[in-house]
Amino acid sequence: MQRSYLLRLFLIPLILIIGTGFLSAQDPQYSQYYAAPLYLNPAFTGSELMPRIGANYRNQWPGLDAQFTTFSAYFDTYLDDYNSGVGFLVMNDVEGGAKLHSFTAAALYSYELRVGENAYFRPGFQAAYIRRDIGYYDNLIFANQIDQSDPFGPLLPSTDLLGAGEPVNLLSLSFGGLFFTNNFWLGVSAHHVNEPNQSFIDGVSRLPTKFSVHTGFRIALGTGGYRRDFTHLRKERYLLPTINYKRQGPFEQLDVGAYLHMEPLNLGLWYRGLPYKPVEQQSNRDAIVFMVGFNLPTGMSLGYSFDYTVSQLGIQSGGAHEVSVAFLLADRNQSKTRKRDTLLPCPKF
Repeated sequence: MQRSYLLRLFLIPLILIIGTGFLSAQDPQYSQYYAAPLYLNPAFTGSELMPRIGANYRNQWPGLDAQFTTFSAYFDTYLDDYNSGVGFLVMNDVEGGAKLHSFTAAALYSYELRVGENAYFRPGFQAAYIRRDIGYYDNLIFANQIDQSDPFGPLLPSTDLLGAGEPVNLLSLSFGGLFFTNNFWLGVSAHHVNEPNQSFIDGVSRLPTKFSVHTGFRIALGTGGYRRDFTHLRKERYLLPTINYKRQGPFEQLDVGAYLHMEPLNLGLWYRGLPYKPVEQQSNRDAIVFMVGFNLPTGMSLGYSFDYTVSQLGIQSGGAHEVSVAFLLADRNQSKTRKRDTLLPCPKF
């Protein structure tokens, strides 16, 4: 009797999670959101006009047993003859003590339009396959699996939560747009616009559409010393105030801060949260993010950031550690005259 009671205490939260909790599920997030450009907005696909390969890793709340770990990798390139960018993205995410595992594979496409002098617009599209399963479910033992005549013998088949151990497969469609000039950019994206059903049991639990608006402005701060290469150009210095607003289901979040670029060094500081809009009567404060990164002459970008948790979890949660790396590859059409005379001004971290 006691064993059955304890099992019920354990299973009730699990049933609530897999049955209804995903109604308010959130996608993984990166603090270095511009270092994960294809994940932020499909319109960034091919935006560097060169082949690019990159990877991101995030470990959130390592001080807790319910930590979140996310890894993603991407490749994109630009097809100059077609004014198009194409790319591919894969992501692996493990959430919390229940070990909710999500794998994503996505194909992306964008098209670049010139809409004025030094002004461009890029619409983008993404189609993604998502597979989700609960790894922790395999370790559960239900009361009706225990043979009362042989409690320590083999387990009996269970009829509880039929189908809950089976993974779910989703098709997600996403769209985005990006407008930019020499010093300004504005991006809008909508992920999971078809809101696929992600329920692990009979019923419907839609994956909410995730909206994002991201913008910023580049402020020149003069130039530094000469670069140590054959270009004889001076090193760039500028400040990049940025904003990234996200909404998915009942959850809203705002990242606001700035990057300081002193070639090749990049420093970032921003705040995440919406303290004036509480969630379930809890203060909507998340973290203060610190970032350091380098853009090397070889085309390599490397960044590290730390989220200092300011929510009720506190810094004892371990905050979040994030690493990003990207490479611009040699372009076989490098000698060809480009149709665009404007560089995308947003940061790489």
